Amino acid sequence: MKKTAPTKPEIALFPPFVGLTLAHIHVPTTKQEFASATVAIKAAGIVGFDTESKPTFVTGDVSEGPHVVQFALHDKAYLFQVHREEGLPFLMELLHSVEVIKVGFGLKSDSGHIFRKLGIKFGGVVDLNTVFREDGYQKEMGVRNAVGLLFNQRFAKSKKITTTDWSQQQLTSQQMLYAANDAYAALKVLEALDLRREDLPIMGLPQPEQNSHKADLLE
Repeated sequence: MKKTAPTKPEIALFPPFVGLTLAHIHVPTTKQEFASATVAIKAAGIVGFDTESKPTFVTGDVSEGPHVVQFALHDKAYLFQVHREEGLPFLMELLHSVEVIKVGFGLKSDSGHIFRKLGIKFGGVVDLNTVFREDGYQKEMGVRNAVGLLFNQRFAKSKKITTTDWSQQQLTSQQMLYAANDAYAALKVLEALDLRREDLPIMGLPQPEQNSHKADLLE
């Protein structure tokens, strides 16, 4: 019998998940700030990850995202806005790197967007939906269910914020909190699972390392 996560009514009764505050969320705008953020992300080695894109509302339209790329550490988060040209070399390096393990939910879909937008392969990726599926849970766990299961807490996701314009020049405080904590919650979930790095289903590793890391090459 497959394992199940808490139901929506059960999650609704949980206390709220406590995420990062604005004071711990950084949005680099200069080359120096992007360089500093990249050093911190590389030093962390494993980070929570997510992306945000301006939504499309017309059938058949393809999103031009991602417009924001989030990296969360244990005490802070960095939001890279893709339109800032000063940050693109740093962002592309982090996305392609297999040394920086990027952990999140539903990340296979992000790879296509990243390739179309930036023309690079998305490397060093752990999709937590895969981790939970291999452990016998439903196919798509998602961050809300995972937080409810592991912490007995309610992770709030606002559809109103989700559908805002993520391509705008300056992010609002609500957008910053939403984006940062999506990635931060994923990192906290991984920490709670207490898995060894070598046991993570890492996608996008070079061919010679695939077997030892149980990884699939991300197409």
